[in-house]
Amino acid sequence: MNFTPTELGASIIFAIAVLHTFCTGYFESLAKKSPTHAGLWHLLGEVEIVFGFWAAILIVFMCFIDDLSTARAFLERRNFTEPLFVFAIMIVAGSKPILFVSTEILHLLAKGLQFVLRIRSAPALYFLTLAMTPLLGSLITEPAAMTLAAFLLRDLVYRHQCSKGLLFGTLGVLFVNISIGGTLTNFAAPPVLMVASTWDWSSAFMFANFGIESCIAIFVNALGATLLFNRQLIEPNGSTKQSKIPFAVIVMHLLFLLGVVVFAHDPVIFMWLLLFFIGYTTAYPKHQNPLILKEALLVGFFLAGLVVLGALQGWWLQPILEMMSPTAVFYGSLALTAITDNAALTYLGSLVTGTSLEFKLALVGGAVAGGGLTVIANAPNPAGIAILRQHFPNGAVSAFYLLIAALPPTLVAILAYRLI
Repeated sequence: MNFTPTELGASIIFAIAVLHTFCTGYFESLAKKSPTHAGLWHLLGEVEIVFGFWAAILIVFMCFIDDLSTARAFLERRNFTEPLFVFAIMIVAGSKPILFVSTEILHLLAKGLQFVLRIRSAPALYFLTLAMTPLLGSLITEPAAMTLAAFLLRDLVYRHQCSKGLLFGTLGVLFVNISIGGTLTNFAAPPVLMVASTWDWSSAFMFANFGIESCIAIFVNALGATLLFNRQLIEPNGSTKQSKIPFAVIVMHLLFLLGVVVFAHDPVIFMWLLLFFIGYTTAYPKHQNPLILKEALLVGFFLAGLVVLGALQGWWLQPILEMMSPTAVFYGSLALTAITDNAALTYLGSLVTGTSLEFKLALVGGAVAGGGLTVIANAPNPAGIAILRQHFPNGAVSAFYLLIAALPPTLVAILAYRLI
């Protein structure tokens, strides 16, 4: 492996950042023990801050090792479309009318399940949220699906007193299902998007090679979680009915959502649509809730930091992929996804020339199967964390417990991709 001092330093900083994500809970506890410097500890305890913080350290490091011009040129070459898109789609998908129509659809489907299976409302809604919303991600993109699912689960599960098993078990299944749920098309999942044009993969190709397997794994994971936590799920409060939102307002929000999704690869257009959307919600505030600007900004900051830090990891990642067989690539990419973004991993794999179709399918399959193991494994994960974090102990999501909770649904995804 050939590397420069800058690349080696970037990898060390990246390793520290990954370790930092496992220590956010510790920093939050320090904030309570040391009120004098509580602000600093709270800052270091925000998981969305981690990669942006260490990306800044990397730029300072580059200024000393090289010079300011080199660091500036490095930043100018980075593509920040994905962080900007996640920022925009979170705000639009998390708006009150979008959540309203999504909830109404789920309640309607839940009533059908209740009638057919004679089950309670809460388990039916829980199952549908974990099963249907991830599949919807193949149409409206994974970040939008994650935002919707996180808000729906927040109201259904996380606002009540929950056991640690329910807290982390639900999150683990959600992350894995969202990661594999975007594989039915070639534009919704970040790791697929990174290779689709290079390898000429169409949506029909994605569905033929991943569709059935992903659907089965999502169904099994959602059903398993529902059966496991059935008795802990609390029935929705029927007395608190949502005020109805005019049809015209819902249509406008859906059009904004559609526009952002359609122009997901054109930041100038979708950011213009976002600004127009913010203006619209400000002009007609009656049927709106406060937009989740803070949460979306934090997630965008997290992903932008990951883009900066991940750009200099190719010197060790690509040689590892080149020397693996297809089977080893599947399990290797699955393991590497836990410590790096799966979109960055598949992008590096697409640079390897002369690879077989089996190698390519194994690389993408492993990357999406491991997308729920850590916060950084899949780009939409920080969006879910930002929405649900306050309901976890000390306001921090333990990376260790998330890893343990995500292992069973990840195993289901492995079995689906390797055996079916």
